[in-house]
Amino acid sequence: MVGGGAEQDGSACSTLVTPKEENKTEPGDKVKMRKQLGLLEGVAIILGIIFGSGIFISPSGVMEDAGSVGFSLAVWCMCGLMSMIGALCYAELGTSIPKSGGDYAYIFESFGPLFAFLYLWDAMLIFVPTTNAIMGLTFARYVIQPFFQDCAAPDDAIRILAAATICFLTWINCHGVKSTTKMQNVFMFAKIGALVTIIVVGVVYLMLPGGTRNFDNMFEGTSTSVSKVSIAFYAGIFSYSGWNYLNFMTEELVDPFVNLPRAIYISLPVVTFVYVLANVAYLAVLSATEIMSSKAIAFSFADRALGPAAGVMPFMVALSAFGGLSVHIMTSSRMCFVGARHGHFPAMLSHINIQRYTPVPSLVFLCLLSLLMLCSSDVNVLITYSSFVESFFIMLSVSGLLWLRYKEPNMERPIKVTIWIPISFILICLFLLIVPIFEEPYAVGMGILITVTGVPVYLIFVALDKKPLWFTKTMVTFTHCVQKLFVSAREED
Repeated sequence: MVGGGAEQDGSACSTLVTPKEENKTEPGDKVKMRKQLGLLEGVAIILGIIFGSGIFISPSGVMEDAGSVGFSLAVWCMCGLMSMIGALCYAELGTSIPKSGGDYAYIFESFGPLFAFLYLWDAMLIFVPTTNAIMGLTFARYVIQPFFQDCAAPDDAIRILAAATICFLTWINCHGVKSTTKMQNVFMFAKIGALVTIIVVGVVYLMLPGGTRNFDNMFEGTSTSVSKVSIAFYAGIFSYSGWNYLNFMTEELVDPFVNLPRAIYISLPVVTFVYVLANVAYLAVLSATEIMSSKAIAFSFADRALGPAAGVMPFMVALSAFGGLSVHIMTSSRMCFVGARHGHFPAMLSHINIQRYTPVPSLVFLCLLSLLMLCSSDVNVLITYSSFVESFFIMLSVSGLLWLRYKEPNMERPIKVTIWIPISFILICLFLLIVPIFEEPYAVGMGILITVTGVPVYLIFVALDKKPLWFTKTMVTFTHCVQKLFVSAREED
């Protein structure tokens, strides 16, 4: 599964014609990632991931575990605040350690290769392919559901369409970064259009007689279970997830010291404001009970509020999820690429296409893992399953910020946040990690088990200097096949 350092990589590369001779676009061109993303693209990437599918599926989960209208809105506000606090920490990390790979790079610098490998192990096996599966399922459900007005859409049809969508977007990402970002800019209008439509219609409903009836006794029924409250937070946090994904592409960002923090600071307040307004709009049209029972809340909203024009909403939400999935595939593949570059995954995954300069092997690898996650179509279970593990490693990354301040006080830090910001973020994460153990022991246990299985894998296939001969030969053979299949080669310095 993993391993394959310089020895096998070098052997594999010896079978290829030098990339410069094979595909010479400009004199002196090197096979390496290009800096092609500016501030606008950075903002579009963050908004594109966050405004993906969460806001159109998570409100039912938040409402169910929060127990009341008032507290569910408070959860959305607090999740936005938590994301903004985390984003401030990542602005310091991203400018202090200007490398692609995001959390993987920060954990590697702070706590060494073992913890970095465990993050990569969990990311590739759990939360990256799971998030891809969730976005793909959301897109498929909103496309298919309008054809089944009086019954639930067939589960197999939803999963097949989700699989086809993931494969198609992987192909688009293999074609080039510019193709993906241009497409993302187009789909951004669909995302914003869907949310603006929901908010405007909700405001109109609030102005009608009895429009505030669902807000009477707002805090009645508020959950008193601490574990349920934490699960409600996980559902909300999932909708905000993606605020740290631009950090995965730092090496492809023009002037990252300026554009990375600016993109974060612009995006997060906008997201929080829009999300709270969208939830108020949902509640203006649908009761708390209707929200909790809906599997496609935007569809239920449009069916009640838009009348004959209701068919437009599923289309817009589907486009939103489609664009979010595309950007998530692009950014997460860079994490896999960087991990392989450090020898933590097979060396073939650190290769890039010599014509398109995209990490095609990593993109295809993540596509296959995402397709495996489609074995389950229960979105709420997938959200809890992935959010727990991802939250732990986000907490570990921010803990690394504090550790690096102690270990390397003279490190260059273009941005340095007040010390209480990372401390507050870590304390909140600890609460959200400990409490769910009592409410969702199976999901938490599986996350911990998969993390622990990464330790022997690291010790045998990564840390061990002399790997078995059969393993080395097998990896060299695979590397040769991947290079020929994807026209890829090792990145040049």
